[in-house]
Amino acid sequence: MAWGFCRGRFLALFDYKTEKYIIAKNKKVGVLYRLIQLSVIGYIIGWVFITKKGYQETDEAIQSSVITKVKGVSVTNTTESGLLVWGPEDYVIPPQGDAVLFVVTSFRETPNQKLGYCAESPKVLDGHCRGDEDCTEGKLVLAGNGVTSGRCLKKDDNSTCTCEIYGWCPVETTFKPKRPLLTNAENFTIYIKNFIQFSTFSFSKSNVLETTDVSYLKRCRYDEERHPYCPIFRLGDITRRAGYNFQDMATFGGSIGISIEWDCDLDKGYSSCHPQYHFTRLDVSISNKTIAVGFNFRHTRYFKNSAGESYRSLFKVYGVRFNIMVHGKAGKFSIVPTAINVGSGLALLGAGAFFCDMVLLYVMKKGDSYRERKFEGTCEAKAASQVNSAEDPKDATENQKLTLSLVSNHLQM
Repeated sequence: MAWGFCRGRFLALFDYKTEKYIIAKNKKVGVLYRLIQLSVIGYIIGWVFITKKGYQETDEAIQSSVITKVKGVSVTNTTESGLLVWGPEDYVIPPQGDAVLFVVTSFRETPNQKLGYCAESPKVLDGHCRGDEDCTEGKLVLAGNGVTSGRCLKKDDNSTCTCEIYGWCPVETTFKPKRPLLTNAENFTIYIKNFIQFSTFSFSKSNVLETTDVSYLKRCRYDEERHPYCPIFRLGDITRRAGYNFQDMATFGGSIGISIEWDCDLDKGYSSCHPQYHFTRLDVSISNKTIAVGFNFRHTRYFKNSAGESYRSLFKVYGVRFNIMVHGKAGKFSIVPTAINVGSGLALLGAGAFFCDMVLLYVMKKGDSYRERKFEGTCEAKAASQVNSAEDPKDATENQKLTLSLVSNHLQM
């Protein structure tokens, strides 16, 4: 008997159980259910599979290399520096070419500085004084140019008195540019060579046109329609695409972000993966209300005279800083994300049916009637259990006695 019980349990594992459906003739809930189904199907097809390409495996860990080169020549003639010819090796900082570079558009030179004693600059607040007691010997001037000697130097014109310092003299003079000195800098060109790779798919590409024409890079300029694979950009065009005039920006300098976006659908083939360029100015806020607009810094050039004395020329330079940023992702069909997204869609359809059940059972006026039919099996089992538990043991004994009496009478006959 135990074997038969175990055998029945084992065979029950191979039974197929299906759900029982009740058709509710309720048009409102029926319309609601169809709307939910259409919404879920539209979301899965339109958003998940068409817009987000949920059938693809994606790789966003783009590996990128950027090489830059600037070309162009300019001439300046100032009182401090005289006539100068500027080439890329002079106005590009740093000169080796990287994802970040700075192009000088204006400058002010303080030539022939030598270590010695001189008055601190009046624009250094910590260098102001009324007497020698304000200039403690050996004190470092905060944001200044040297070490105080202990003397307060008074001006003949009764202007602000400053401490005497030991440092590179004469100190830098106040300078605020009125116009860019490298006036034709907007015609300089920058060559941006970008190599990218998606290791997941063993895919690599460059933003340079694949051609055997060696003169192509010498004559082309980037254009979204005609030359999308020309990596040479005119500086004036870059600032124009960012929404600013180069000459206005070059006076006090600024920062331009060049973003290269690679969005590659590898199911469409190698030729459909194109670089997209975006240009924006980075040194201004959205409201454009700030005193920190522009970009400048200082650098020096050291030399010695015939007597072996050390000198330097101090340059305060203004210009445009270019930040090149590369982003991207690649996608290719894969059965795993496809199955996951299809399963998620089916689960959402089930959630729609559950929601309509809740409305039908607990919101509609005839909810009690629907509940009786939906849970019919459960209610019958419960009623049968209640009937069995309500039987009196005495009634069972009397029934047994009646059965024995009938059997005895039958035997006597």
